[in-house]
Amino acid sequence: MRKQLYVACMSLMALPMLQSCDKGFEELNVDPINVLETTPDKLLAPALVNSLWPGMSRNRSFNNELMQVTVSQSDGDNTVFRYAFRSNVSDYLWNAWFVQLTNFKQIDSLARQEKIANTSYQGIGRLCKVWLFANLTDTYGDIPYSNALKGDQGNVIPTFDKQELIYQDLFKELEAVNTLLAAGQPIVVSSDPIYKGDISKWRKFGNSLYLRLLMRVSGKAAVKDQVIAKIKQIAETPGTYPIFQSNADCARLPWSGGTSTTDPYTSPYVNGVRAQDFRAPAICSFFLNNLVAWKDPRYVSALPYGSGSIGRFGISQASGGGWFGVKSAYLPGTADAKGCYFQSYDNTSTGGTWSLQQNANTGIIMQYAEVQFILAEAVIKDWIAGDAKAYYHQGMVSAINYWVPNFPETIPSADFTDHLDNMDAGGELWDDNFSMDKKMEMIHIQKYYALFLTDMQQWFEYRRTGHPILPKGPGLQNGGVMPARLVYPVYVQAANPTNYKAAVAVQGPDEISTQVWWQRP
Repeated sequence: MRKQLYVACMSLMALPMLQSCDKGFEELNVDPINVLETTPDKLLAPALVNSLWPGMSRNRSFNNELMQVTVSQSDGDNTVFRYAFRSNVSDYLWNAWFVQLTNFKQIDSLARQEKIANTSYQGIGRLCKVWLFANLTDTYGDIPYSNALKGDQGNVIPTFDKQELIYQDLFKELEAVNTLLAAGQPIVVSSDPIYKGDISKWRKFGNSLYLRLLMRVSGKAAVKDQVIAKIKQIAETPGTYPIFQSNADCARLPWSGGTSTTDPYTSPYVNGVRAQDFRAPAICSFFLNNLVAWKDPRYVSALPYGSGSIGRFGISQASGGGWFGVKSAYLPGTADAKGCYFQSYDNTSTGGTWSLQQNANTGIIMQYAEVQFILAEAVIKDWIAGDAKAYYHQGMVSAINYWVPNFPETIPSADFTDHLDNMDAGGELWDDNFSMDKKMEMIHIQKYYALFLTDMQQWFEYRRTGHPILPKGPGLQNGGVMPARLVYPVYVQAANPTNYKAAVAVQGPDEISTQVWWQRP
């Protein structure tokens, strides 16, 4: 009895202590690292940085090798410049961009909540989803779309959507984006490393991207009339569909430059690529020879457009080299001597260079020059009214000015006409009587340089148009045909076999030679 009474007394004494320990327990039991709640302004900048880096990385190692910007000096198997590469090359973009799509979806979702409802964050989140989904479908073809990004709802084996249907929905999304951003609701300036809170420029980017994607599918008969009508509407109603008007509107993240590894906006080329790996590939002769022939200030900044022996593209002569490149797709054992490479770090002891690793301009999503070339193509195809030569020359000038600020951004006066004329393809001046194919080559050789470092866009545009005409070396594989897509990641085949097989049955064999929807006749 005495023992039972003792236990009871001790229990009564412990009650206040237990209540005291419980008080504030929920506040104390919070994981300071895995934050459960956030806001759009906290997510936007990291998502943008982490979306740009995959495109920059694969531009350097994949796009540039396919599109004869660079050429590795390798006699081994699986060389991209010979149109042969391992299937695991496919994994990186798929993994990286689908993760960031989830972040942009959350930005849009959080911005819809009543307590912080913000139409600008909604529009930016949805616009960035369009950007990445378009890049993914242009890379792989049919992909998970309507049922993607639903892992939080338990759907981890999404179906694949046809590319045609994906594009139709992307266009609907861009219409909604234009409306959402038209309201101009303010956002946190520090959350936006692209436009510093200028919503009008985000809106211009959305409609400029709209033009890019419309032109990409313009060869498909099923949607051609719809596409032409929309391109015409965007081109002719700038009040309703504002687009880029100058380089100040370009969608880019200006890296802080330098060699810092702690600044959140330091170029990923500084943090993610070793100097020796960056400068290891040679500059391809196709890429370099045109610049040399044009006396282009992007390769050598000669007066009056700049100064120094190395231009803004950061091309440097190799030891014992010269202003010549290496031909692509050479047979093993027959490589040219290395003449030039992309400079790694600036050498201030010689007055400074313009290395791409430290250049603030490399975080490119879309440039004004690209829009001008899109409009030039639309004019020569009689889809819109206008002066194709004016759009063409404006694209050339703006593409140079992006890298060489001394160069005039608008179509120059007579002092500069000789320089522009020198850059016309084949040394011939633009003539409206040229054939369609010749005009397309003239536009797209310049667009090729304007798309320098812009994720996989050179590759996408070549697959769409066949321009610019690239020389074909004797070492090409894949039947000498430019790869049309990347295969699906191997783990997708294992983790989502039913939907993977259904996608392959619709699109065709999971091979690099299988054309995506907008490529097929």
